[in-house]
Amino acid sequence: MTNKLRYLLIMWIFVVSAVVYIDRTNITVAGLELSRDYGIDKVQLGWVFSAFLLGYASFQIPAGWIVGRLGPRLTLTLGLIWWGVFSVAVVLIPPGVGGALWALVAVRFVLGMGEAVAYPSSNQFIAAWFPSYERGIANGWVFGGVGFGAAISQPLVAAIMLGYGWQAVFWFSAALGLVVAAVWYWFSRDTPREHPRITAQERDLIEAGLPDKIEGDKPPVPWRKIFTSRDVWAVTIAYVAFGYVAFIFLNWFFIYLADGRGINLKESALLATLPFISMTTCCLIGGWVSDWLVKHKGQYWGRSLYGAITLMLTAGFLIVGAQVQDPTLAVLVLAGGAGMLYLGQATYWAVAADFGGPHTGVISGLVNMGGQIAGAITASATPWFATQFGWAWAFYIAAGVAVVCAFAWFFVNPDRRLHAPEQVTA
Repeated sequence: MTNKLRYLLIMWIFVVSAVVYIDRTNITVAGLELSRDYGIDKVQLGWVFSAFLLGYASFQIPAGWIVGRLGPRLTLTLGLIWWGVFSVAVVLIPPGVGGALWALVAVRFVLGMGEAVAYPSSNQFIAAWFPSYERGIANGWVFGGVGFGAAISQPLVAAIMLGYGWQAVFWFSAALGLVVAAVWYWFSRDTPREHPRITAQERDLIEAGLPDKIEGDKPPVPWRKIFTSRDVWAVTIAYVAFGYVAFIFLNWFFIYLADGRGINLKESALLATLPFISMTTCCLIGGWVSDWLVKHKGQYWGRSLYGAITLMLTAGFLIVGAQVQDPTLAVLVLAGGAGMLYLGQATYWAVAADFGGPHTGVISGLVNMGGQIAGAITASATPWFATQFGWAWAFYIAAGVAVVCAFAWFFVNPDRRLHAPEQVTA
């Protein structure tokens, strides 16, 4: 076995991350067919979509606590099984039964609760398996899976639906999740010392680079320190900007191309997927750049300043892209904005892992909750701005959010540690 076991494991979390996104978005592709069978209109279908996000956002902090108790190996395994069960549950609701709409809403809400464990678990894993100076690239792989899942989910799900019907989409998602869960449980362990295949050399390298040296496997969660930490709240505020901008691309970009730019999506599949290709590529590159800066310039340069710069670059690309007249060039520039946003993705989670140590899952959940709430706001705000003032203003507002929230990064000290009381300030 090589001395890169940790990277084999993080690449499998890349696969898990892609599955998470397929499970999340399969209903958006199947939505029109599903709504016809169940006799619900677009507004009611929107309730079904929103139910997932509400469940996902509301359960972030409890999910972080759960992974702190059970560990990422078991938590992710149970999560994947949970996602599979509740994906199939959509199909099992009879279309003609009374209250079918509310049953769909409930199922998607509970599915969202289960998926909430995904990224707190992955970051808790990174906190145990990766030296501090490698956590940027590790998180780059995790969230590169989001971009990859976004790029393949729509054509993959559409092909399954066209070939076998919309119900098959959910059966496929469940089966895929179970396979991924089985491999993860068989191959992963919560800590390097628990893994039978790790070399002594790799284990020593990892442990030498861990910033947290805490006795005991499951120390009590210091809730007061977490909720009064300036660093935690500043990173959360910065992640609000990330969530607001990201969900414009994840939820509205295809509609923007048709409605705002008059681009035929069937004839312009490459243009439509460019932001997601850019997200995946830049997520991986950005994690490497952040870690390089940490090694050569220090934590503040590699995490805080770098995170702020990526948000400001994002704002610049959004403003220019919204103003460009040529549709193809506009898509290229806006895809660059999505890339700039994801250049900084790893920094939020790397700081949470460094600061939180054994409580990384809880802090990651809090940070991610901020991003998901911002995404829920985007879901309603973006079409409203587009309808009232034009699509350009939807991107201008997003750019403004990115600039304002970028300043929160300047108040983050990535060298602080939660377990050191004298260093934690409110």
